[in-house]
Amino acid sequence: MKKIIAFMMAGLMTATALAGCGGSGEKKESATEAATKAATADTAATADSAGEDWTYLESKGNLVIGITYFEPMNYMDENNELTGFETDFAKAVCEELKLEPKFQEIDWDSKEIELKTKSIDCIWNGLTITPERQENMDISIPYMENKQVMVCNKDKVAQFAESVEGASVVAESGSAGEDVAKEDEFFKGADYQPVQSQSTALLEVKAGTADIAIIDFVMSKGTIREDSDFADLAVVEEKTFSPEQYGIALRKNSAVTLEKLNAAIKAVYDSGKLKEIADKYNLADLLIVK
Repeated sequence: MKKIIAFMMAGLMTATALAGCGGSGEKKESATEAATKAATADTAATADSAGEDWTYLESKGNLVIGITYFEPMNYMDENNELTGFETDFAKAVCEELKLEPKFQEIDWDSKEIELKTKSIDCIWNGLTITPERQENMDISIPYMENKQVMVCNKDKVAQFAESVEGASVVAESGSAGEDVAKEDEFFKGADYQPVQSQSTALLEVKAGTADIAIIDFVMSKGTIREDSDFADLAVVEEKTFSPEQYGIALRKNSAVTLEKLNAAIKAVYDSGKLKEIADKYNLADLLIVK
């Protein structure tokens, strides 16, 4: 009897062990399935997130464009109407996107905050493409070349081409011009002060409260003319800084909007409309859309 009982116990233990092994296999399979489902859900969520910004723009039917005022990009004409290269360019692209352009003046130093909080939908105002900005925002394909130049009174051009030691220098706060003033060795002995805008920087030099304004080359082409208010100023042609390219900034993770924006830029370029706009503002030789 003891042998029979022992035999029955051994069989029961074997059956239990086999059941245990079967249960373990089922758990592993469930875990794999769960992981697959989770990965699929993550992919779907990422796709939804990428398209969320475009859905938002499409639902409201407009694109709020953050700008500052400076010629020849965005400025008020003699009829107090907003005009300029960026203004006309944005209108042409928005026509392709089937969105109404709405231009809103911003504090350039707070541009990324305004973009993140949806006070604006993009920054389209001679924005220099930098690695840091590409980390924080989605930026379009480049459409124009630029560089930073010094502007001063005509009678001081030769002097400042050699040295700016002791000179008072101004540039727009948060701009590529400010980066040059702070980081380039040429300005090591200068006295730098930030100002609100590039236009303010030029006015400081015109008024004699600053010796040098560091501004976009593109802006200098639109403002430093014999028929302008800045006819007594000149670009220091011998010294240029920070070759760069312009792009349009969107909120981070706006992949669908970015794809549509780039396609619209190329469409406006391929149609010849962008060159027509650039010719109007003497900027056609700086276009680089590919």
